Amino acid sequence: MTRHELISQIRKKKSMLCVGLDSDISKIPTHLLDTEDPIFEFNKAIIEATHEYAVAYKPNTAFYEAMGIKGWQSLEKTINYLNENHPEVFTIADAKRGDIGNTSTQYAKAFFDSLNFDSVTVAPYMGADSVKPFLEFKSKWVILLALTSNAGSADFQNVVGQDETKLFERVLETSSQWGTADNLMYVVGATRADRLVDVRKIVKDHFLLVPGVGAQGGSLQEVVKYGMGEEPNLLINSSRGIIYASAGKDFAEEAAEQAKVLQQEMALYI
Repeated sequence: MTRHELISQIRKKKSMLCVGLDSDISKIPTHLLDTEDPIFEFNKAIIEATHEYAVAYKPNTAFYEAMGIKGWQSLEKTINYLNENHPEVFTIADAKRGDIGNTSTQYAKAFFDSLNFDSVTVAPYMGADSVKPFLEFKSKWVILLALTSNAGSADFQNVVGQDETKLFERVLETSSQWGTADNLMYVVGATRADRLVDVRKIVKDHFLLVPGVGAQGGSLQEVVKYGMGEEPNLLINSSRGIIYASAGKDFAEEAAEQAKVLQQEMALYI
């Protein structure tokens, strides 16, 4: 998917919503456990209930990999379902890969060629040769970890170098030379919304994927205030607050309601 296509969808739907499919077999409604593939049935119902409000879906691959081959099959069926039934949405493999060059090439082939995701999250710690293989795929995106909001993020991301530059700032400055605003996004946690000002000083035009709105306490208003550029170049993720809005048979309907609430608030800023 191109940048133009993604922005067009955001404007058409008046939404920046990304639904995180962090589908945990221990948390999905129990009546689905009798089906042949409970995770896929859960995902399919969530997608059908929320796709009019969402411009992106983000399966966290850990929840699928944890179940072995069955989980990988659920992931494959989910991305195939999205591509076949809702090709207008942007798809993110939240896999946080990144290794030496030839290994990264294989990871890129797995998510871009075999599974046909639009994008994959990548860790920058090993540097350019671990990231650039992902950037070689046409109309595909790298979403690079930049500034997260987990408790341990300060261990490295805020470390200040001799030139008074924080590590996350160096990641932004350096990596922005590897790709462009047409194929490189960044992850910035919503619970650190005020830090988006610092991020935007370095990467003005790049898309930001912002997790943490909803159950994790991030403020949509603050994310937009500090993070939105001249174009609506944000993807704002909500996972648990949408997909686990109900544990009953009305789980899809409740997910739709939560997605609609976020979309309607987003529409005020687009």
